[in-house]
Amino acid sequence: MEENEERSDLLMRKINCAGDSFRLHMVTWNVATVDPPEDLTSLLHLNSPKTPDLYVIGLQEVYSGPLRFMSDTVFDDPWSHQLMSTLAPRKYMKVSSIRMQGLLLLFFSKLEHVPFIRDIKATFTRTGIFGYWGNKGGVSIRLSFYGHMLCFLNCHLAAHMNYASERVDEFEYIMDTQTFECKKAPKILDHSLVFWFGDLNFRIQDHGMHFVRNCLNEQTYNLLWSKDQLTMMKKKEAMLQEFEEGPLDFPPTYKFDLNSNTYDSSGKKRKPAWTDRILWRLRPRAPPPDQQADNGIGGEEAEGEEFPLKISQDSYSSDMEYSVSDHKPVIAIFTLELKKMYGSPLVRLQAEGDWSADIDSMVLYSPLQPFPSSAWDWIGLYKVGFTSVTDYLTYTWVKDDQVAFNEEVIQVYVGKEEIPVRGGECVLCYFSSTLQCIIGISEPFKVHESKVAIEEGLVPERLNGLEKSIASLELST
Repeated sequence: MEENEERSDLLMRKINCAGDSFRLHMVTWNVATVDPPEDLTSLLHLNSPKTPDLYVIGLQEVYSGPLRFMSDTVFDDPWSHQLMSTLAPRKYMKVSSIRMQGLLLLFFSKLEHVPFIRDIKATFTRTGIFGYWGNKGGVSIRLSFYGHMLCFLNCHLAAHMNYASERVDEFEYIMDTQTFECKKAPKILDHSLVFWFGDLNFRIQDHGMHFVRNCLNEQTYNLLWSKDQLTMMKKKEAMLQEFEEGPLDFPPTYKFDLNSNTYDSSGKKRKPAWTDRILWRLRPRAPPPDQQADNGIGGEEAEGEEFPLKISQDSYSSDMEYSVSDHKPVIAIFTLELKKMYGSPLVRLQAEGDWSADIDSMVLYSPLQPFPSSAWDWIGLYKVGFTSVTDYLTYTWVKDDQVAFNEEVIQVYVGKEEIPVRGGECVLCYFSSTLQCIIGISEPFKVHESKVAIEEGLVPERLNGLEKSIASLELST
């Protein structure tokens, strides 16, 4: 009996040491200026029994003609809209995104993790014509996930067979010059975990077309790996050696005839290549305390180390189902194993009593940990299945509409005229202006349909938000 108990205790200690596991689904795809297909099931593995905790999607050559690009600065571009519409009903929220002309990077999270994603920053670096044109370069999103610093870098590097060295130069330029307003990790390589992905444009060198085609037909991809330019450049470039990549056990993803799985049959007959890649770098651990003095590392930095953090790649593949572009999308699934630096949100909040547009309502919230509150903090009311932080039904300023408080609970007023008359399943989110992120989300609750609106025969669609404008347009035409 005692022996069994000891084994059980040992197993529990191992489980606790291992930390929590999170599933990360990453996509890179050069979409060749086309709009998204209607069905993204295969791309996002929506029928998989294992659902990701996080989605990171990097696109290249998103259409950026003058008129479309102007409209995309006001409204979501078609790709962002399609991805949000697909993932929001599955309780994913777009946490951050950044676009530089045709480069687009989106980060989605399951709603349950959103209050634990902080320090979100996004930036870009141009490497196109003389560094001024954004057709090539890199866009990045960095953030803290349960206290661990992650960075995602989506790149589109120089094209053509003979520019392998230029591609490496562009990558190193981005790594050296791109910075974030973040004291703990101002540069990309300061992060605990970095993902580098995109249309990196490395080609298959030396091998002739006949040999390459034979390898593809026989699926002996390994015979091509030694002449893959990225693999070759890693042997002599120290920075590239820090990045890992899974085996290229899938067909080269470039270049295909449109709407087919046939490699380039045009007069140019471009040689197939693995241009689209996903790599990662786990920051080396700090040396033991007795070696830190010799390496010039102070005790404060070592004390702030954000380990343990482990990563394993579960799959690395291309998706041949999609043929709208001359590239195939590449998908990588990772498991992140980490020890949470914090297990509770900064704020707990809930709706008090019944909510409807017929009565004023109250929100109760409790700070669970100290955080830098601001006069610009607000609480938003969202429909269940909302897409992003801006997709609120209404909001209230925390400081302006605070009506009662004690040391533990604070009460905030929401006027009935701000509540949608149609009601529905909703959640409340507390947005910190200082931290620039959501730091607390309520449990879902029911907002009841307005009895007054029903009795008066009002059309609900014409009373709220955007639908008011739609109604006005209908009346004026």
